[in-house]
Amino acid sequence: MAQANDLKLGDKLKPLVISRSFAAPRALVFRAWSTAEHMKRWFSPEGVEVPEAEIDFRPGGAFVVRMRLPDGTEHWCRGAFGEVVPVERLTFNCEVSTGGKTGFLVRTLVLFAVEGAGTRMTVEQSYEIYDQAFRFAVEGSAEGWRTTLDKLGREVARIRSSEPAVHAAFSIERLYDATPAQVFHALTDPAAKARWFVGGEGFSVIEREMDVRPGGRERLKGRWTNGMVSTFDAVYFDVVANRRLVYAYEMHLDDSKTSVSLATVELQPVEAGVRLVVTEQGAFLNGYEDAGSREHGTGLLLDRLGASLKG
Repeated sequence: MAQANDLKLGDKLKPLVISRSFAAPRALVFRAWSTAEHMKRWFSPEGVEVPEAEIDFRPGGAFVVRMRLPDGTEHWCRGAFGEVVPVERLTFNCEVSTGGKTGFLVRTLVLFAVEGAGTRMTVEQSYEIYDQAFRFAVEGSAEGWRTTLDKLGREVARIRSSEPAVHAAFSIERLYDATPAQVFHALTDPAAKARWFVGGEGFSVIEREMDVRPGGRERLKGRWTNGMVSTFDAVYFDVVANRRLVYAYEMHLDDSKTSVSLATVELQPVEAGVRLVVTEQGAFLNGYEDAGSREHGTGLLLDRLGASLKG
């Protein structure tokens, strides 16, 4: 990194890369960038206010933020968005000024990646110094972003808790070369179900219990590699051997309840073996936007069930 007395107009300093995991879907974390209302709540280090912002969330749209420090000093960030790719990435450039003097240029890239049951957001920034008096602000960027992302986490939680429920339903069929008794065993025996009913890569089981009877409960709790914990918590209402299961279940991501669902599993003997039909109706809560992921995930689990029948 250049020394203060070596800085000249246009000097570039070492880029910053910082990441944070959020127990929320990408669409919700991405949305926290989309309006001035959201940005005023979180886009500043702890203790710094944002009394004014203009966010035109589209390529070429304005990105303007006024920050006010506790001593009354104000910093302006004025620029524009480059890329705005929903739920995946965005870029923006802005110049930072204080008291009418422009100090440096910031180029920012933000990436949003699915990570387990949540989202990992990565911010990459590069800087071009215009005035060496502003070097201290650039050198404090890492700590500033740390507390800024703390505030973003709180804003994501606020958005999540204020969202209305979203309803969805689906039905999936699978044909297995097996008997109804074999499939029912794979659905209801703890050891057999543990072979296929898992969270996937990066998921480690913390707790598993299963009692398949009317009024009985089933619970699977596990931790993803990013530290987030997801919990499946079910209660059975109807159990007909080799024929039908009806149960309701809640899903939690860390301390947030993301959905409540009613599921019916039916086994129909056919000439080729067994037709399994899963029908589910769900209410997705606290800003969790399913966008078909529950249906997709259920399909993958049923494929694993089929593979387990061949083992």
